Amino acid sequence: MNLIEVEDLHVRYGDYEAVKGVSFALGKGEILGIVGESGSGKSTIAKVLMGLENPSSGRIQVKGKDEGEERTDSTVHLKPSPSPNIQMIFQDAVGSLNPRMTVRQTLEEVLKVRGLEVSTSKHLNIQTSKLLDLVGLSSAILDQYPRELSGGQCQRVSIARALACKPEVLVADEPVSALDVSVQARVLNLLRDLRKDLGLSILLIAHDLAVVKNVCDRICVMEKGRFVDSGPADEVFAHPTSAYTKNLLAAVPKISC
Repeated sequence: MNLIEVEDLHVRYGDYEAVKGVSFALGKGEILGIVGESGSGKSTIAKVLMGLENPSSGRIQVKGKDEGEERTDSTVHLKPSPSPNIQMIFQDAVGSLNPRMTVRQTLEEVLKVRGLEVSTSKHLNIQTSKLLDLVGLSSAILDQYPRELSGGQCQRVSIARALACKPEVLVADEPVSALDVSVQARVLNLLRDLRKDLGLSILLIAHDLAVVKNVCDRICVMEKGRFVDSGPADEVFAHPTSAYTKNLLAAVPKISC
């Protein structure tokens, strides 16, 4: 079962076309990686899925339901409605959190807005603690501010915030690029564990093939707004078809003993 289906998606900004007719599907419980250099259009796809950007043409379906009508150059460009089934994790974890809100306030705000099982203050406290437990954080940080946390902790809080909506899909836009290498591995392992434990589907966007190698089931390699390689992760790594993908693979550091 596909939770998201994107068909012939185009995104234009005036004369510049950032996304040039890409199509892909994200299955239930799958981790799909979209990889490409800065400016390739991968983050634009994420923003369209979240309703943060206008698609110029194409079709987006979430759980078999069209997100807005099919668009062409002659139609009014309507943004797809943001769906609570899809939540986003941003690259700048610290910047995505309100510096004036504690971790508790950040999580409680989402729970209250969504009206998710928060009938009493005690119950609200239980729910926030459970969210932190899901991402491997102690409830001891509930009353701390983002400036008091590490980058890795902030990213885990942002993941917990996304999980508060009980989504079926996480869109992770360069979620580890601003983190130390050792922290990157732990956050990626967390995403993989969440997929297993919660049955989440994850769209993982990255500029580094090494980041997605051991996490994604399938990979789409993007260059200048188009997919130039796609398929099962092992196949893309073993038998790349485009020169661009081969260059990305050549740039992956190799460790020799």
